[in-house]
Amino acid sequence: MELTALIAAVQGNTALAIGIIIGLGALGACIGIGIMGSKFLESAARQPELVPMLSGRMFLLAGLIDAAFIIGLAIALFFAFANPLLSALQAA
Repeated sequence: MELTALIAAVQGNTALAIGIIIGLGALGACIGIGIMGSKFLESAARQPELVPMLSGRMFLLAGLIDAAFIIGLAIALFFAFANPLLSALQAA
């Protein structure tokens, strides 16, 4: 297999991997925030006097859930713009 075809295969597979990383990360974050929001509304309906404490904890957890997605997004962007697989292939 010649080098240009191998580089094209690495770029194509990297593009697929980036799509999977971003798509599954977004899906997981959306599901997590949806479940957390529904549990927050359930607990607020049962004990309305705890809403200020629960809302602070809910926003903290929302930030943590989004942080996992943002880390996955950063890794995907790293592979998109500074692909170490491609640079190692071109060096060989």
